[in-house]
Amino acid sequence: MLYEAIVEQLLQEMRAGKRRPGDKLPSIREGAEAFGCSRNTMIRAYRELEHNHRIYAVPQSGYYVAHRRQGGEEARSSAEVKDAIDFEWAGPDRNAMPYRDFQHCMNEAIERYREDMFTYSEGQGLASLRFQLARHLRELQVFTIPEHIYVVTGSQQALHLLVGLPFPNGKKNIVLEQPVHTGMIESLRGYDGEVYGIPYEEGGMDLERLETLFRGGDVKFLYTVSRFHNPTGHSHTNEARKRMVELAQRYDVYIVEDDYMGDLDDDSKNDPMFAYDPSGRVIYVKSFSKVMLPGLRLGLAVLPDGLRKEFLRAKAAADVHSPLLMQGALEVYLESGMFAAHIGRMRKIYRRKAVLLQEAYRKYLPPGTAYTRSTSGFYTTIGLPAPLRAQPTAEYLLQLGVRVNPAPHMYLPEFRQDGILRLSVSQVEERLIQPGIRAIGEGIRELLRQRTEVRFVNQG
Repeated sequence: MLYEAIVEQLLQEMRAGKRRPGDKLPSIREGAEAFGCSRNTMIRAYRELEHNHRIYAVPQSGYYVAHRRQGGEEARSSAEVKDAIDFEWAGPDRNAMPYRDFQHCMNEAIERYREDMFTYSEGQGLASLRFQLARHLRELQVFTIPEHIYVVTGSQQALHLLVGLPFPNGKKNIVLEQPVHTGMIESLRGYDGEVYGIPYEEGGMDLERLETLFRGGDVKFLYTVSRFHNPTGHSHTNEARKRMVELAQRYDVYIVEDDYMGDLDDDSKNDPMFAYDPSGRVIYVKSFSKVMLPGLRLGLAVLPDGLRKEFLRAKAAADVHSPLLMQGALEVYLESGMFAAHIGRMRKIYRRKAVLLQEAYRKYLPPGTAYTRSTSGFYTTIGLPAPLRAQPTAEYLLQLGVRVNPAPHMYLPEFRQDGILRLSVSQVEERLIQPGIRAIGEGIRELLRQRTEVRFVNQG
């Protein structure tokens, strides 16, 4: 894949000393131009390097080459880090992925669409797939018709395109929950409108503040993850969802509802925002990557007619259409009932992991450490006791054999918090959750002890 070639070239340049620790890397746009690739490919390459701790991101500044451990620790790094308990990577549980089932679906898709592979497909997506998607969405309380469904190359593509499109309300600014996943942060780099942040905390969003922004902020749309938020794991209540839709209707604002993991919600009483206004005020976006195979790279957007022309134009400019064979395989997977059976299994796995994680938090994290009470099994955050900061804490924990994700880059500059770690147990084996959190708790205690000793020495 192209992103892998980019990663390897940058690594070679680092090994050769052409890019040294602290050097700034090209921006996403500059990198895409230099390597002749899309911005999404460049983002993926940088994320891979960041995941392997070869680069790090500074919000509103860019990406930089990371420092490597020296001396005796350098020799330990490759084997020790490889075997680390990984709370950082947030892909689906590898042991529960439907490889064989999906292989069958791929083979069926090749037979079904073998003649179509020699021509370009519909930009909106295969009509037969959109029919299956409409049926599937009804299970999530999203009632729409195939004509309003647009197949995209991962939900991130839909978000990226929507950021750049003119909306029917003629407004230009965006409200963004804080914190937010890095994909959305990257899509907003260089955006020529205002981007307003609003905190998304355990108790929900400040709806009075939201109304103030809607009333006077010339807001094009609000972006929100309505359940199993990334990175906190929070979910809005039905009451809050309904109130947010009412505010959007009153002040002529759109809502982009990212329901990327709605399939994992086993509470049938939880409704998406779309259920409160299916007329088009709420734009519903969904991914299949987190619950199936990340390499599938398929998602969908449910759009009003007023966005149809501009969205299809932007989609055509981005990639003409999403991969035909993947669309066909997903169609077979949905219509056969395999997807429903798979989701049933995944809900049980992630619910069990979430319970184990919360138990470990209560047992092993030291006083003064905060954490979110997510039930998704994907994302939670840990708030470090002052004065600890996320990046050096993550580096120290890696030496103890635990990977975590520092979350400061998931905030707009004015909302930045330096003491937040994001964790996911989606790929962590159940037997490793407790020892991993125990190591994190011990690491936090040791760092606090070291800070206390330094303070006493300085005072002496």
